[in-house]
Amino acid sequence: MKATPGIPNGTPLSKEEINDLPMLAYEGEVLLVQTEGELGRALARLKGETLLGFDTESRPSFKKGKVYPTSLIQLAAADVAVLIRINQVPFSEGLAALLADPDVIKAGVAIREDMRSLQKLHAFTPAGLADLADMAKKRGIGAQGLRTLAAHLMGVRISKAAQCSNWAKKTLTPQQIRYAATDAWIGRELYLRMREHDAR
Repeated sequence: MKATPGIPNGTPLSKEEINDLPMLAYEGEVLLVQTEGELGRALARLKGETLLGFDTESRPSFKKGKVYPTSLIQLAAADVAVLIRINQVPFSEGLAALLADPDVIKAGVAIREDMRSLQKLHAFTPAGLADLADMAKKRGIGAQGLRTLAAHLMGVRISKAAQCSNWAKKTLTPQQIRYAATDAWIGRELYLRMREHDAR
């Protein structure tokens, strides 16, 4: 899963330039959480982590004004991606505590918007949030979306083919699982790239 180093700053790559980059997808362990027991074991696995890539997915709406609740929460550590099917599993106090823990950085694009959607499902106060778009902007990086940041900072292309698929359906496809795991994992990698660049 090693990627080619990208450009540290400057003008974002064009769509054509991004399409010429090598494709990268997460290839590590994935825990698909669909029961309360699986959620407990997954949260135990993440215990002690201080940095997690974060993302969510919802059933897409093609009707103006219609918004569906969050179906999936993705959390990625260095060696595992946890995909929580929150449309099938009760939102536990343990999950709420993790999302509210200021000592665990959650890194993702538009993460505050995602958290607001999750707060409609369960009461908690989000903390430890790192918005990758804000981080990029402060560093003079024009790219701010997950795909453009991955291209710009890592020199790779990530697939967005499953983005508008139905995340609320009973069974997720292997393509959806790979896509969801990649988005969370790449968020963690991008956070590390920007922090490493700061330290130079």
